[in-house]
Amino acid sequence: MSWNDVGAFAVTVALFYGLYRLRRTGAGFATLTFAALVLGAGVGVLFRGHTSYIDPIGAIYVQVITAAVVPLIAISILSSVTALGSVTALRTIGLSSTFWLLLSNAVAIVLTLGLALALGLGRGVNLDIAGIDGGTLTGLLTPFDEVLVGLFPSNVAGDVQGNRIIPVILAAGAVAVAYLLVAKDDAARVAPLRSLVEALKAVVFKVVGFIISATPFAVLALTATSASTAVTRLATVWSLASVLGVTVVAALVHMYLVNGVLLRVFADVSPAAFFRKISPAQLTAFTTQSSVGTLPVTTSALTDKVGVPEQVAHFTAPLGTTIGMPGCAGIWPIVVAVFGINALGIDYGVRDYALLALLCLVVSLGTAGVPGTAIITATAVLNATGLPVEVMVLLIPINAVAGTFSTSSNVTAAAVSAVIVARRRGELDDGVFAGEAHTPDVGALGRAGGAAHSARASSVAGAGVAPVGTITLDTVPVGACEPR
Repeated sequence: MSWNDVGAFAVTVALFYGLYRLRRTGAGFATLTFAALVLGAGVGVLFRGHTSYIDPIGAIYVQVITAAVVPLIAISILSSVTALGSVTALRTIGLSSTFWLLLSNAVAIVLTLGLALALGLGRGVNLDIAGIDGGTLTGLLTPFDEVLVGLFPSNVAGDVQGNRIIPVILAAGAVAVAYLLVAKDDAARVAPLRSLVEALKAVVFKVVGFIISATPFAVLALTATSASTAVTRLATVWSLASVLGVTVVAALVHMYLVNGVLLRVFADVSPAAFFRKISPAQLTAFTTQSSVGTLPVTTSALTDKVGVPEQVAHFTAPLGTTIGMPGCAGIWPIVVAVFGINALGIDYGVRDYALLALLCLVVSLGTAGVPGTAIITATAVLNATGLPVEVMVLLIPINAVAGTFSTSSNVTAAAVSAVIVARRRGELDDGVFAGEAHTPDVGALGRAGGAAHSARASSVAGAGVAPVGTITLDTVPVGACEPR
């Protein structure tokens, strides 16, 4: 037992209490999360290499919130689709969501490719891949035909256990569509199913609300672990600073500039206000490096702060954890590929780069939004284009640091796509976005029949559906999630 490890744990517990007291004063969720990020970085730097007792805290949080994702997605899609009233509306949302998610990744690919080539990333680097074994990474790849088949459900229980998002979405969507078709002829016959779904939704949202309330504490622990690891590997990270720098710049430009333009042009909302409202999800993604694990925070921000209707938020955001993924399936694979091409002096023409970009877009279909995905996507792109996989092996030491920005980019792109889809369907609630909507009682986190935002509640009631409470970021600081 190391006293430094004990000291790091003791300091972390003390900071947890500080966050708890700050939350009791009424500090907002974003404020708590940002404070946790800063405090966690301080702990990681101060106790570098001695966070072994802190590491399990963050790992447990990621595991628990990931476990809640599949039930959340399944119930949310069942509830949202059955509330739509028609299969046509579902088809419209599905196609629109896929289009905007893929477009976002396409822009990220072109942006990163142009930036990396303009800066000459990798030129002058004496890269030696002799003796490096890339077989381990190649072994992680799944043949394309298996990837395609794997998009469809075969064993629903297995898909749930493996957190395979697209099969879960398709299975839940199929049940919901069947409900709509039966309800069209005999609504009373399937009314009990609708009531069961809404009851399950209230319970699942309540559980997820508990998990979200622990996010600032988990962010502190996860940041401490990441900062400690980064400091101990500082020499390696510095030697690959150019790769990391291009990745960070591309991610930030895409996250704020590109998405800002998309929001202003296609959704007619203030980019600055949007980023402020979605910041808790960005910070959670930054620390967990998991788009899937961040999903509950993302959907909460979209419905309660941005004004995206539940049927759009609970469809587009989950889809965005496995389709598009500009950070992990666009920016990082391009950076790795261009670095390898220039560093090894490989002759690459316009057609080759066009094929590289196309492959990145294809790889983004069915990408898993979990930590480590970027390594697999980059390896898949290198392998498909005939570039040496050993390049990715050399860059693994900085993958975790790059992943923090890449995951934030993924989550932001999914949220932006949801906003655009909602606006183009004429369903974005500007009152909620402006902060004019009624905020539910602080004790009503996830409560069935709780107060929802007026515009959304009216639209749901108009469809003959009893509204249920939603997970609200504003209600997390005080309420049923903590002792009084």
